[in-house]
Amino acid sequence: MSEDAIVEMIEDASKSVVNINTLRVFHDFFYQPVPVEGIGSGFIFDERGYILTNYHVVEGAERIVVTLADGRVFEAKIIGAYKSLDVAVLKIDADNLTVAKLGDSDKLRVGQRVFAIGNPFGLAGGPTVTSGVISALKRTIHSDRGIFRDLVQTDAAINPGNSGGPLVNTNGEVIAINTAIIPFAQGIGFAIPINAAKEVAKEIISYGSYARPWLGIAGVSLNRQIAEYYDLPVEHGVLVARVTPGSPADKAGIERGDIILEFDNRRIDRIEDLQKILAEKKHGCECEIAILRGLRKFRTKVMLEREP
Repeated sequence: MSEDAIVEMIEDASKSVVNINTLRVFHDFFYQPVPVEGIGSGFIFDERGYILTNYHVVEGAERIVVTLADGRVFEAKIIGAYKSLDVAVLKIDADNLTVAKLGDSDKLRVGQRVFAIGNPFGLAGGPTVTSGVISALKRTIHSDRGIFRDLVQTDAAINPGNSGGPLVNTNGEVIAINTAIIPFAQGIGFAIPINAAKEVAKEIISYGSYARPWLGIAGVSLNRQIAEYYDLPVEHGVLVARVTPGSPADKAGIERGDIILEFDNRRIDRIEDLQKILAEKKHGCECEIAILRGLRKFRTKVMLEREP
């Protein structure tokens, strides 16, 4: 594809990007209300006026105002959000909207050229475009907003105000949502894969909320060192450290100290294997688990529920 064709694709993608201004009300030392403004980005992904952005962009907002690329301004309402993925869906009542083309984040490759589009620092004059490459895939980061897994890492510049904006490929397709930067680092930004965001958005539009299937355990991955220290008979699996009362795991009879060896007839070597399988499931799904309790191995069934 020629450079001119790529530029045209990016220009088209920019037309779906919106500037988001929020107003939050905090209380000072004397409990007086103090209005605080915030900025962020988002993009229209449905002709009915639905917008995808980050949850942290609109969290706690009393008022949300969206400015389109063509200059029109609308008040938006939050349809739903999923904090664990840092995704929120907004809606505006408008027509003649430019809708972003959504790509397939499962096809991303390290080294692939990408463009981050957004409204850094709330600058006037339309969206800003920065270019870079996919630096890594399936990154996990720990932040004050929680733990985020399976993120796309890019060196495309992502600045304050870019959060919630799209990361697009050379075809102008959105392949991720810009979400975080590491302070004081150079060329390290992260984005949420669009396939995960699409699944969340679909359920939010249909039901007003999204919840992953929930098992209800806390566990650690087994390895040779842990197995030797605790004199365990296996060196793989997930050692259950805690079972939440009333959870699906509790109802299935799983106990603290059990070792999960298989889930849904798939071998479990570490806790990431279990998390990956759970992410593929829906709540209401019945799965079989292979458990090692002491020296006794047995199988039981668990009915996954909505994450509380």
